Amino acid sequence: MGEWAFLGSLLDAVQLQSPLVGRLWLVVMLIFRILVLATVGGAVFEDEQEEFVCNTLQPGCRQTCYDRAFPVSHYRFWLFHILLLSAPPVLFVIYSVHRAGKEAGGADAGPGPPPRRRCYLLSVALRLLAELAFLAGQALLYGFRVAPHFACAGPPCPHTVDCFVSRPTEKTVFVLFYFAVGLLSALLSVAELGHLLWKGRPRARRCRQGAERDGRRHRAREEAGQLRPPPPVPPSRPPRPDPCGPPAYAHAAPAGDSEGGSGRSKASLATVRQDLAI
Repeated sequence: MGEWAFLGSLLDAVQLQSPLVGRLWLVVMLIFRILVLATVGGAVFEDEQEEFVCNTLQPGCRQTCYDRAFPVSHYRFWLFHILLLSAPPVLFVIYSVHRAGKEAGGADAGPGPPPRRRCYLLSVALRLLAELAFLAGQALLYGFRVAPHFACAGPPCPHTVDCFVSRPTEKTVFVLFYFAVGLLSALLSVAELGHLLWKGRPRARRCRQGAERDGRRHRAREEAGQLRPPPPVPPSRPPRPDPCGPPAYAHAAPAGDSEGGSGRSKASLATVRQDLAI
């Protein structure tokens, strides 16, 4: 019973990120499968081979007839069924814990749909495929009725041997119950898968419409930038005078003019001196 409790705790961690339909599937899985099989199934099928009686004392005949009547024991077949159905949810829990650690470390999820949602969709799809495969296998291997009598012929039996199954009616009821629970589980998986796809459809449409709208706005800006004339060039302004420099009218005279002026001043000075001397 401890192994079933550990498996139940792992499956219980899935409901934190499951919708309502997924939680109903977990209830069916935990109560009507694990709990019923752990408490009732073992008591019904534990003495299946010991109570399989044949009207012969030939060594090995009874074991061979039992193998032909039940290629796989009902109880072991359902145990393998539960383990395989539990594998996708458990893998999803492991991936969620890993993803939460990466997000806590600052890793960017990137564009597109959330990876955790895609992983959950994949786990539901795998669970549905496993459910349908095991339902088909149970119908092919055992049918829907456990016959009380089984006629066996072939070596090592010397002739046709009549074998009898213990508690056939009780086992038939249990087989029908387990098959009905499998159908209910498959219907819940289909409903959950459809719910997730339908719920993610508007979100994907909104993301696609938002991307198209942003693309149109970007193209419109580019076209408007190409069609718009270039802005006019402002007229160049003359440089402002330096407040610390000389005034505007104080320009330096050219070199030739300064030499000519000094010559003329010397000639006029000599003329004045001659007049004074006279």
